[in-house]
Amino acid sequence: MEIGFVNFHWKELEKKQRSDHCEPFGMAGDEDAAASECSESKAKRVRDFMHEAIHMKKKEIVDATLGEFLQGYISLAGDNRHELLVTLARDYSVNRNQVRELIQQYLGLEISEGMLEHQSEVDEGGILSAVYRTERNLRQALKPLYEILFERLNTYPGGLKFLSILRADLLNLIEEVNLPSLRALDSYLKEKLVTWLSPAVLELHRITWDDSASLLEKIVAYEAVHPINNLQDLKRRLGVGRRCFGYLHPAIPCEPLIFIEVALLKDVAHTIQEVLWDEPPILENDATCALFYSISSTQPGLSGINLGKFLIKRVIELVRRDMPCVLTFATLSPIPGYIQWLLSKLASQLKLAELDSEDKRVSSEDMTARTFRENLLYPEEEQEILASCAENPTGNSAVEVMLCLLRSRNPEWVKSDRLLAALQAPLMRLCSRYLVREKKRGKALDAVANFHLQNGAMIHRLNWMADRSEKGFHQSGGIMVNYLYRPGEIEENAQLYFNSGHIQASPDIQRYLELDTHSRI
Repeated sequence: MEIGFVNFHWKELEKKQRSDHCEPFGMAGDEDAAASECSESKAKRVRDFMHEAIHMKKKEIVDATLGEFLQGYISLAGDNRHELLVTLARDYSVNRNQVRELIQQYLGLEISEGMLEHQSEVDEGGILSAVYRTERNLRQALKPLYEILFERLNTYPGGLKFLSILRADLLNLIEEVNLPSLRALDSYLKEKLVTWLSPAVLELHRITWDDSASLLEKIVAYEAVHPINNLQDLKRRLGVGRRCFGYLHPAIPCEPLIFIEVALLKDVAHTIQEVLWDEPPILENDATCALFYSISSTQPGLSGINLGKFLIKRVIELVRRDMPCVLTFATLSPIPGYIQWLLSKLASQLKLAELDSEDKRVSSEDMTARTFRENLLYPEEEQEILASCAENPTGNSAVEVMLCLLRSRNPEWVKSDRLLAALQAPLMRLCSRYLVREKKRGKALDAVANFHLQNGAMIHRLNWMADRSEKGFHQSGGIMVNYLYRPGEIEENAQLYFNSGHIQASPDIQRYLELDTHSRI
C-alpha cells in the first residue's frame, strides 16, 4: 500500500532497511563493524532525528527530519524500537519542575471570595489577569513534549499510519515492561488517535469486487474471524446477497481501518456454514435480515479505539435506507473465551471433589477453597455423560470426562452423536452463564460479548454446533451466539450497560440462566 511522503510500501521498506543493517539510511557502513555496534549507531541517529523533529521550528527542516525519523524507526529492530519508546516516554514527558513552579505561583495568588463571580472591567492589582494567565500557562505546561511529535506526524504524509505502527509497538512493550511512563505515553497517544479518527473524518466505503487489487488484498490479509480461502470465496463474500463495508481515512488510502461483512438472509442464521458455504444466496429482494458475521480491525495500533461501534450504526442506517424490507439486524458471533473459562471451572471443581474424597485433615486454605464448591452439572446430566462414554471411559466422574474431552487437541467427541447429545444441555446452559453472569470490572468477561453489548446489542440466541471448524470447537465447543441490534433500543441498551453493566437477554437466554441457577443450588 503506497503512503504519500516517499511513495513506498511499508513492508518493502522495513525489509530493505533491515537487510541493509550496516548501511543505515543508504550510507555506506563499515562492513567489518560488529552488528551490535552498527545497530546502536543507527538507533542513536533515529533518536537524534526524533529530538530534532520535536524541537525544530522551520517547517521545511521539520518535514525533512520527520521523513528521516519515520524511515529510521521502521528500519530498527524490535529491541531498539523499545529503547526509543522508553526514551520518548521518560525524557519527553511533562516538564514537572515548571508545573510545580506554576502551581506555587497559583497558590500564592490572593483571590478573595467572590472575586471571580463579581468581575468588573477594572482589575485592581491585576489579580484576575494573573489568575487566568497562570491557568493558561499551567495548561500549556501540562502538555508533554511528545505531543509536538504526535501533532507533527499527524499532518505529515504517511504519519497517521506510522503513529498506528508506533502504538502497536508501544502496546507490545507494555506487555513486557509495564512502566507508568509508558502507560501515560500510550494513554496520550490513544486520546490523540481517537480525535483524529473521529467518524466525521472517516469515509464509509462499500467494498466490491471492482475495488483495487491492493484493497482486496487487505481484506483477505486482515480477515480475522473466518479466513478467506481463495478468490472464489472472496468473490462470493462481495457478491449477490452479501455486503462488505469499511471505514477509510484520507491519510491511509486503499486500506480500511476496520471492515464488516454482512449476509442478506430471510432469517437469522443458526450456523456459519449457512453463511459461508451454502449455495445459492437468496434474492436480495427477499431478504428481511442483515446478518453481521465478521468484523475485523486492520491496525493493531488502534486497539481500544472502538471504531466498530460507529461502523455498525452507519451500516444499519445505510441498509435501512437502501433496503426497507430488511427489518432485523443481528450477528452470528464467536465466543472466543468460553471453553478456556469452562476448563478452568471444571479443573477447579475436580480438585475440590478430590479434596472431599480424601480422608485426611484439611488445611484452612483447603476449607476456604471448599466454600467455592458448586454443582456444574445436574445429576441426570452426569449420568448421561458417563453413560455416553461407558465403552471408552475418559474419567471417573462426569466433570473429569468433560475436562478430558474439551482439553483434547483433536475433538473426537464431536463425531459421536451420543456424546453430542449428552453434552449439549450442560454446554449451552453454562455458555449462557458465561456470557451474562461472568464479569470483569462489571462488564462481560467475553471480549466479543463486551464489544456488542457496549454497542447496544442484546443477547438473542445460542446456536449449537454453529461453527464446526477446529478453531470453533477449541474456542466455544462449536457454539455461536446471535446478538440482536434493535435500532430503536440501541442507545438505551448501551447506556444501561455502560452505567450498570446490565445485559439485555432474550427469553430463551433467560430460561438457560434459570436452569443454571437451579443446578448450582
